[in-house]
Amino acid sequence: MSTEARPLLSIVIPVFNEAATVETIVERVRRVPLPELRREVIVVDDGSTDGTTEVLRRLPAGEDLRVLHLPHNRGKGAALREGFRLTRGDYVIIQDADLEYDPNDYPQLLQPLLDDLADVVFGSRFLSGPHRVLYFWHYLGNRMLTLLSNVVSDLNLSDMETCYKAFRGSVLRSLTLGCDRFGFEPEVTIKVARLGCRVYEVPVRYNGRTYAEGKKITWRDGIAALYWIARTGLTTRRPPAVDR
Repeated sequence: MSTEARPLLSIVIPVFNEAATVETIVERVRRVPLPELRREVIVVDDGSTDGTTEVLRRLPAGEDLRVLHLPHNRGKGAALREGFRLTRGDYVIIQDADLEYDPNDYPQLLQPLLDDLADVVFGSRFLSGPHRVLYFWHYLGNRMLTLLSNVVSDLNLSDMETCYKAFRGSVLRSLTLGCDRFGFEPEVTIKVARLGCRVYEVPVRYNGRTYAEGKKITWRDGIAALYWIARTGLTTRRPPAVDR
């Protein structure tokens, strides 16, 4: 298959104050072996103030890399929306910049899409992949939010809050998303479920960070996720059935 005939994978990396890790994650993403795909890496600098912007400006240029600098911090959901607008890929993967998730898991994330079994694939930290043992209350909060999201979406996911989500590009770009922060996760989950997408889960590795190491999510984001579960569930309707 010629280079241009291969499908294109878009990898969107939202970044806020990750000067210590962003260069490493971009390098890992760019070198993960995906011989059947072309790739583009879209980094969205969400108003960083710790030197991340300067690190990104030093990255080796290439046709596979685009960097978008937002003038001020708006949140992960807003940064992702800006990145999604730039995607051209047949498939899209979300990648955090903090090294908690391993890009070497891309092949198993993409396989259900490449096999035309799924429209959206979630990478679950709780199926069977190795993961660092950390906070019990975070684990419990994640489980509760996943349960409530499942009630609304009628899915049986084990890890709705995972960063690793892979989409058909056409599906992702058809969604209207509004959450600016971490409520993005339940919002996009419920919306793809209401759209009738085929959803798969695969196990992924997880090397979680402590707060001392830079973890940013807090209990306030959990409260916001509850709000977005309720809001999205109440305002998102299934498309009308089409007679065939």
